[in-house]
Amino acid sequence: MTDKKSLPAGGQGKNQFKLFTYPNGLRLITAPMKDTKSVTVLILVATGSRYETPKNNGISHFLEHLMFKGTTKRPKVTDIGLELDSIGAEYNAFTGKEYTGYYVKCAAEKIDTALDVISDIFQNSKFDAAEIEKEKGVIIEEINMYRDTPARYVGDLFEELLYGDQPLGWHITGPKEIVRKLTRDDFVSYFTTRYFDKNTVVTVAGNIELEQAKKKVEKYFANTRDNKPLEPARVREEQNRPNLKILNKKTDQTHFVLGFRAFDYFSKKEPVLNVMSLVLSAGFSSRLWSEFRDKRGLSYYVRASNSAYADTGYFEISAGVDNNRLIQALEVTLGECRKLAEELVAEKELKKVKDYTRGKLAIGLETSDNLASFYADQELLKKEILTPEEKLAEIDRVTSEDIQATAREIFLPEKLNLALIGPFKEDNREIKDVLNSW
Repeated sequence: MTDKKSLPAGGQGKNQFKLFTYPNGLRLITAPMKDTKSVTVLILVATGSRYETPKNNGISHFLEHLMFKGTTKRPKVTDIGLELDSIGAEYNAFTGKEYTGYYVKCAAEKIDTALDVISDIFQNSKFDAAEIEKEKGVIIEEINMYRDTPARYVGDLFEELLYGDQPLGWHITGPKEIVRKLTRDDFVSYFTTRYFDKNTVVTVAGNIELEQAKKKVEKYFANTRDNKPLEPARVREEQNRPNLKILNKKTDQTHFVLGFRAFDYFSKKEPVLNVMSLVLSAGFSSRLWSEFRDKRGLSYYVRASNSAYADTGYFEISAGVDNNRLIQALEVTLGECRKLAEELVAEKELKKVKDYTRGKLAIGLETSDNLASFYADQELLKKEILTPEEKLAEIDRVTSEDIQATAREIFLPEKLNLALIGPFKEDNREIKDVLNSW
């Protein structure tokens, strides 16, 4: 086995995380927290919707649902839920474009139950044909729910605008017509070629003893499949002018995402983009909050964020505004982007943002589930783990000059994109004029 030790911060005292790689390639991260009574077991698998094809788009997410529908050891649909509910556990799963995750959080003394159940679904799920047919209805209603939630669905439209007809541009839930056609053979094939040792990171965080956790994971995951990792197709990006995508819908409020193509998560500029997003939307004193809410009463929510994948990324600003004030909101948003490119962020404001980051990280890492995600995400996606102190050091090194230079690099017409949901047509001249004036 290979080990890595580092000293974390964020209120973790002298506790250390360790990364182990078992002979079969399965990775284990242990992150002890002495001052908690809980433990979280998190499994991350390096597969998601960008690993799919046009014929099975949505299968990663659908498979995540089926993993709780019975195993050879727990054959009834209710068996898994009953066992985890009986120990008061919190448990769920999630699917992204580059990963799928499963977790159980429970009292520390129940770790064997958590490991037994979560390893069982990972290794022995049945994929019963009758349950697959029933779950199709659940998935389709989930798709309907998301589409009826503009504040959420507009993000999917934005990535569809950016990446088009390629995996990163497809919706994680997939289209209904494909969901209806998926068969048991499709799931078994996808499961066996994606859910295997070298493609998986297991993280145990909380009130645990390191060597004990190591032995338990080795025991419970002894039957993990072996295979070779797959690489998704690299994203293709072509743009030479501002792009616009409108979903015309009768709504009381227009939800939009305005963003610029940026960098992947391996880029040295990722910390700069993260600081930029905080300058714009970190708390009630941030620039966007002040401009949108305090000065103009434009919106209830407004936020900026940096989103990144292995080979691409984007910087986005989103909000929901009165239909009649959309143009004003877009002009204010672009004005704040322009200000970052033209003016240096004052040192006092920059220090406030860095202190905000330090405080939020400390609060976030007080729980075992957040601590597990902090380490597992890094290992799965980047195969490199930075401690909280190392992450904060990256933020501390960001200067006002870095922010301005990066803003000038990405805030360009040929990188500008806007997706919105509201009562507007695709050829709306006012909206196009705002974008073309950039």
